[in-house]
Amino acid sequence: MFGKLFNFHHQVRRRWLYPVISVVVAVSIGLANVVPAQANINRWLPSIIRGVQVYQLSNISPRQEIELGRQMNDQIRQNMRFVRDPNINEYVRQIGQRLVSQSERPDYPFTFQVVDNNTINAFATTGGFVYLHSGLIKSVENEAELASVLGHEIGHITGRHLIGQLRQRAIASGVASAAGIDRNTAVSLGVELALNLPRSRQDEFDADRRGLRMLSKAGYAQSAMISFMQTLQRRSPSIPAFLSTHPPMRDRIAALQRLINSEPTIGQDGLNTSQYRARISNL
Repeated sequence: MFGKLFNFHHQVRRRWLYPVISVVVAVSIGLANVVPAQANINRWLPSIIRGVQVYQLSNISPRQEIELGRQMNDQIRQNMRFVRDPNINEYVRQIGQRLVSQSERPDYPFTFQVVDNNTINAFATTGGFVYLHSGLIKSVENEAELASVLGHEIGHITGRHLIGQLRQRAIASGVASAAGIDRNTAVSLGVELALNLPRSRQDEFDADRRGLRMLSKAGYAQSAMISFMQTLQRRSPSIPAFLSTHPPMRDRIAALQRLINSEPTIGQDGLNTSQYRARISNL
């Protein structure tokens, strides 16, 4: 009985001992390979980290667009004052979201901000960030005209115009590598382009077309986009900076009139001047 029991335990030990020995050997071999593998990881880690900080502008994703826009916004907010009045900010946001809901990217997150500056200006970066100067808000005649400006700037974003301009400038100036453009360089260059340099003729016509479509679908008066440009031409000794672009104003007005004639709508919202003045009275 004892001998049989001994043989039984001996067989059991062999059944579990050999697999354990195999595991120990395998682990030993694996550990022998960990050191060079770890060395390779350490060697490539800086490149991996740099890759995270590089934007490949030829195929930038919506998530990266939004992140780039946020970083640009952080830099812009360090150098500008913004209107804090909640009623003004909410009013602009409501108009903007009404237009966004009729755009090609209705689910895209947009942020509308009012810059505390009496000059007549508006601009957009990427990732849904739109900026209006308080001077522009006070200069337009009614809500429909303000909506036409917002529609134009939203059109620049949905058309990804700054991304295209950023890519062209980065390549031309030699700051883009085969991997893309460094994040900090992209942010600084994008802010410079948004604030200081005019859009191309093609981008301006495209933003006007997109803006007019949103304006029309949202029920605003189509004529407001043209009347805004005509009003500024009459009032200002020189065309405001954000409209002083190629193509000339008369060409943009003519193109807009052709679009309106080809697809007229009955919407007449936003033309009441007294109501508009009451809404922006705190500026």
